[in-house]
Amino acid sequence: MNINWIKNRKALTVIMAVAVVSCTQERSPATGWAYNDPTNGGFEKVPYEEQETGPGLVLIEGGAFTMGRTEHDVTYEWNNIPRKVTVSSFYMDETEVSNFSYLEYLYWTGRVFGPTFPDIYYKALPDTLVWREKLAYNEPYVEYYLRHPAYRDYPVVGVNWLQANDFCAWRTDRVNEFILVREGLLEHTPSPSDQDYFSTEAYLSGKWQGQLKQKLPSFDEQNPERDVRMEDGIFLPKYRLPTEAEWEYAAYGLIGNTIGERITDRRIYPWNGHGVRNATDKYIGQINANFVRGAGDYMGTAGFLNDNADVTAPVYSYWPNDYGLYNMAGNVTEWVMDVYRPNTGQDADEFRPFRGNIFTTQMRDSTTLIGGLGGEILTNVDGPVYQKFNHKVNPPSTHGVSGETAEVTDSVLTVMSKDIYNNNNATPEGKSDIPGRVQWRQVSNTVATDNLDERRNYKTADYINYLDGDVNSSIYFEEGEDSYADKSEKMMYEYAKTSLINDKSRVIKGGSWRDRAYFLNPGTRRFLDQRQANAWLGFRCAMTRVGSPVGLGK
Repeated sequence: MNINWIKNRKALTVIMAVAVVSCTQERSPATGWAYNDPTNGGFEKVPYEEQETGPGLVLIEGGAFTMGRTEHDVTYEWNNIPRKVTVSSFYMDETEVSNFSYLEYLYWTGRVFGPTFPDIYYKALPDTLVWREKLAYNEPYVEYYLRHPAYRDYPVVGVNWLQANDFCAWRTDRVNEFILVREGLLEHTPSPSDQDYFSTEAYLSGKWQGQLKQKLPSFDEQNPERDVRMEDGIFLPKYRLPTEAEWEYAAYGLIGNTIGERITDRRIYPWNGHGVRNATDKYIGQINANFVRGAGDYMGTAGFLNDNADVTAPVYSYWPNDYGLYNMAGNVTEWVMDVYRPNTGQDADEFRPFRGNIFTTQMRDSTTLIGGLGGEILTNVDGPVYQKFNHKVNPPSTHGVSGETAEVTDSVLTVMSKDIYNNNNATPEGKSDIPGRVQWRQVSNTVATDNLDERRNYKTADYINYLDGDVNSSIYFEEGEDSYADKSEKMMYEYAKTSLINDKSRVIKGGSWRDRAYFLNPGTRRFLDQRQANAWLGFRCAMTRVGSPVGLGK
């Protein structure tokens, strides 16, 4: 991305003047009017090459692949039937998120929110007690694994799905803040507060409380300066968790086995071959990943440790796959965005398959039509951290609900921060409303401006249970029975009665240091409640690729 043109306003003024009188000025092929011309309104066409690669990311060139099972289903769950799908190009972290990166997040959160909103810091803390076992001595990991420098390059664990999404939101804002500082637009603030810290969405919505060091020059004669806009291409898209399809596609790294448009060899693991040992002459016989080789064998024998790790290993251990990604098999299992359903492989779209959509829109006030910012904290009392704080959880009073005893009706729109909107509670309780962030709500049939009655591609907000979990897909639903007349009931999965699946069940992918080789296959699927965490579960971030799937370099 070339944005050096914004650094010297005097030079740009000269360029503008020359451009106005230039006979070669670029013109609209639709209207013939010149771009960047103050005399006709100043509609701008900014210089742009392609998306900048964010810190820690590598480009995963998309394509078609067979998603699902590649070997015998030893668990007999039949939840990953092979199916050919297409994944768009995207970016993914080279490694799992490390302890040190997560400590940076905790440090920033404590520094900004700690004095006035300590709950935000406590909400972000990993659950270090996940290391404890009833008949094992793991207390050293409880005490040292997260914070001791010996483990700072190891993957962070004890982080639930909601916390991982909060990390992604924080990372997005910090990276975009750095870009503005780097380009000379934003004054670096060593000690931001909860009132003026940089939020990308708040800035683009015109609600950010801070101030730019300098604005961009504008070709509009009535407004000679302006803020950065999405149209400038300066901000990067959001960091997020990868979808299940993206994660599985990236793990296989089949770009290394492609000749022309033909994949010459299908893979069981992120490397070629049917075994788990390195087959190259230089490293022949060495273990390719961190996993349990056999009963009770987590690291091999003294003198030649087969995977050189008792629990997790540093995030840059072993050999990367053909996309340059480390530990896509073993070390830690990883969170992805998808809600778990056993039949997603058969139901989801062939293009960018994903289950878990809850369509949202920014909350807007009646005067400015710009989204408001969060001003109070709604704690997630389901999480392990909050069990010791005994906080009072009140729905936001600005949306028709106030006080502990207020009744939440269907007309009340759920308030949430977009980064954790998939918490899927029916009411505002349990949502994180972090000060300074734009508030979002689910689209609703009761709001005329959402125009759901006029849409053909979706008619409601929540499609988690579509085709697999809603009443129409349940064998228990009969139109004539009064007990099931309400089609808002979800009868397919009766949680804690006939199933462990619900709307908070998230897919986890890949094997870990506690798994046998079977789970090193990227096609395997498991799930865990999004509010839970484990000592063998971590995550890595992804980012959408906009524009060309291969970049202008190709």
